Amino acid sequence: MNSSDLRKIRLFLFLFIKKSCLRFPCASQAAKHRREKPACPAHNKQARRDLQRQGWQIVRFSAAETASRFLPGRIAARLRPVTERLDAVLTDSGPQASAQRSSLVAFSVRVASAGIALVSQVILARWMGEFEYGVFVLVWLAMIIMGDLACFGLHTTIIRFVPEYVQRQSFGLVQGIIATGRVFAFTAATLIALLGTILLLLLKDHVASYYLVPFILGFICLPMIALGNMLDGIARSRTWVMMALTPSYIVRPILVLLFMVIAHRAGLPSTATTALALSIAATWITTIGQLLTVDRSLKNDIPAAANEQHFGEWIKVSLPIFLVEGFFFLLINVDVLMVGHALDPEHVAIYFAATKIMALAHFVYFAVKASVAQRYSDLLHSGDRAAFASFAEASVRWTFWPTLFLGIIILMMGYPLLRLFGPAFTAGYPLLFILIIGVIARASVGPAESLLNMSGKQNICALLYAATLAVNVILNLVLIPQFGLTGAAVSTAIAMLMEAALLSTAVSRTLHITMFILIPRDRAKTSEGTS
Repeated sequence: MNSSDLRKIRLFLFLFIKKSCLRFPCASQAAKHRREKPACPAHNKQARRDLQRQGWQIVRFSAAETASRFLPGRIAARLRPVTERLDAVLTDSGPQASAQRSSLVAFSVRVASAGIALVSQVILARWMGEFEYGVFVLVWLAMIIMGDLACFGLHTTIIRFVPEYVQRQSFGLVQGIIATGRVFAFTAATLIALLGTILLLLLKDHVASYYLVPFILGFICLPMIALGNMLDGIARSRTWVMMALTPSYIVRPILVLLFMVIAHRAGLPSTATTALALSIAATWITTIGQLLTVDRSLKNDIPAAANEQHFGEWIKVSLPIFLVEGFFFLLINVDVLMVGHALDPEHVAIYFAATKIMALAHFVYFAVKASVAQRYSDLLHSGDRAAFASFAEASVRWTFWPTLFLGIIILMMGYPLLRLFGPAFTAGYPLLFILIIGVIARASVGPAESLLNMSGKQNICALLYAATLAVNVILNLVLIPQFGLTGAAVSTAIAMLMEAALLSTAVSRTLHITMFILIPRDRAKTSEGTS
């Protein structure tokens, strides 16, 4: 490849980053557009036609055309299937393309988050050492779990009901469920934090002394973690993926790391207590900022209306979802909690580092899940059964293949990545080969539990997760004392295999939709036609 080809590639990448632009006849109209941009996504097509009638020129980026113009012919030809697919994702107006764009955004946020988390966790582990780092991650993980449970499923219920209310133009109900969700999450988490602190003080003689103060600090952080989860659900209900994911996955970890660097340079001790105190500040700042941002966007997106309350209906739907979310959160984290219960903080640190490395593959699943839940709800209420089934099956492919690719890369790079945490952490490398089995199994059925939840089958989903969690806990209780960290990894992998099998079977039998990557699409359609 000569220097001319390299210049062409650099120019193509530059144009790709500047993927689109909007030219205005004059600066005043540009300013007017910024002030009067359409409030709802449904208005976008009409808005583009109005702009064109007013003399505005819409310039649309085409990756395929740009590649053919600026890349060497041989390279452009090889990339054409990819660039044409990218054009379809970026420009198509259908629900599947919209969800793919959301999934791409969510995936990008997760990639950035994984990088930030890896860097921050490596720095914390290096500064704190295995013992203090193990205490910190166990307490912080417990707060994250309780912060999700404190919403009692209402943050997911919002994703289901808001699109339905918007389609019906029941804006009073939209305002009601959003206001109720925020107050409910903060209040419930505050009560849980108070009860947890009281219980901790009453049982302090039965709690290891090095956990006492860190857990109390964690409870101070809990209300804002719960409120942030609720704001995440509100933003996702309007398909604002960046607004939903960026605060928790980008801003908060950066602030924690920044505050920790400042504290370290100021000479403060690098302990779990210091890290949790700084996490309180980072969480409160992040959540308050997210609250202000979501409020401003809602005022532009949802017409003002008097709040209408259907609290009984919302809670009735939320409680099974709460069980599903609770069982799921415990299922993906119970191994760390069980290691913390049975072993010392040093083992917790090593196991958590291994799971953090494996999370680099797992975030594909969470990215797709975050982007498709609202689209499931839209398609379900639209009545288009064929589009609903096709989109659900496509979401499995979006989840599985990137997960498989990243899993292979992680196994190749796992040892040097773990060594970044410290020499002792390389003991967790063999665990990656066990944990990847469960991660790929979960990816093979896609976000099947979201499909069940959005389809009103949350009771079935709750039962499946309850059974899987029970098996996981029993296996951990039996295997960790016998095999240590290997026992925890085996227990988790078996539980995730069981989870995937049960979810795929439940979706197939209740919705007649195939959610398994290894079943060919033509066979899936044949089985649906005969069911």
